[in-house]
Amino acid sequence: MNLVYSDSQGNVFDHPDFLALGRNAEMITEIMEDELIPLPEGATLVSLPFTRPVGIDAETGDMKLVPGDYHAVGALLPQGFTRLLLPGYVKSDKTKALPLFGYTAVVWKDDAFYVAARLTDNPYFWNPIHCDVTELESQVKTLTAKYPENRLYAHLSNCALGYECLTASNTFLQRWEGAVPVSYSCNAGCFGCISEQPDESGFVAPQTRMNFKPQIEEITQIMLEHLRTPDSIISFGQGCEGEPSTQAALIVPAIKQVREQTKMGYININTNAGLTDHIRGIVDAGLDLMRVSTISALDDHYNAYYKPRAYTLKNVEKSLRYATDKGVITSINYLVFPGVTDREEEIEAMIEFVRRTGLKLIQLRNLNIDPESYLGIIPKARGELLGMKQMIEIFEQELPDVVLGSYSHTPKFYASDRNTTMVL
Repeated sequence: MNLVYSDSQGNVFDHPDFLALGRNAEMITEIMEDELIPLPEGATLVSLPFTRPVGIDAETGDMKLVPGDYHAVGALLPQGFTRLLLPGYVKSDKTKALPLFGYTAVVWKDDAFYVAARLTDNPYFWNPIHCDVTELESQVKTLTAKYPENRLYAHLSNCALGYECLTASNTFLQRWEGAVPVSYSCNAGCFGCISEQPDESGFVAPQTRMNFKPQIEEITQIMLEHLRTPDSIISFGQGCEGEPSTQAALIVPAIKQVREQTKMGYININTNAGLTDHIRGIVDAGLDLMRVSTISALDDHYNAYYKPRAYTLKNVEKSLRYATDKGVITSINYLVFPGVTDREEEIEAMIEFVRRTGLKLIQLRNLNIDPESYLGIIPKARGELLGMKQMIEIFEQELPDVVLGSYSHTPKFYASDRNTTMVL
């Protein structure tokens, strides 16, 4: 398997004299054949700035930097695929941070690109090729004209057309999981926040956070427009907002008003679940689905990344347990990173957390972060490093009643034969 690299203009090549390597956190490692799958449809190859590619010299068997002014290359995977290894690289400028993306090891073999990844959910629904731009532009015009005073539709139109956010696009295409952002504030200071970064962080937030407080009517208009089919999902908590439960005073009456008019579809919240009292009110208002973001079930790791304000991981657990007990289908948005998530202590803690909260789904999400910056803020490994592939296999064995996936699903998904929908 040949090393893949790029020149300073971003042109991508494979190197006939170097074998590819990957990274598991700080450790450069061999890529095994059973860790590779063909480059998925919808994936993107990107050059990693400020890096040098590392590989095995095929002639000598030594680990070396590729000579010349070249950069490492990684793949950005679509939803439905979980990264197993980072690209093999070292930084040429350690003061610079990589943009906030989830870089995956990529190789060239058998005349094709392969990535160190695993299929964990059906990628169809989140493949950008299924979003017709012409149809999307037409629908944006239709709904913004129908609701000219609705600032949320105006905001989401930029998310859909400017940022190419698929959830926002679904809102206009009136299908699958749509977005209804509500919050300009947050009760956490996530290290890798994609909508708000302090100037001194060194990161550039890839999205702009909403900067207004919507009216209940604006929220209900979007919800009622989207909840028109039995399988539709409308979701609070998007990448362009803060923590939605901080606006429980808007969400609770909005849910109640919508449910007075229609029982169609499902209402979801993507949340950090730290505000347990607010979550209880939202659940009691008629919530159907809840996805809770977490990076660890260990307090020190969780706190280092989320920087929670006036809540703890114990509050998160209480919120999940309450929602589960009330019949809400609960899941976690598990931000995973090779060399960290697959540590022995992380796996053990997460298994116990899942058992205590009774959730039904672990959504494995590749953490978008500069690896060196992330590794610099979290605790050092305390146990053995097992590898992402083995971590997934352990979850499957120890949590047989919990689904491993990549995104939210309607209730019928859990009663169906999920293997029939897992296609490349």
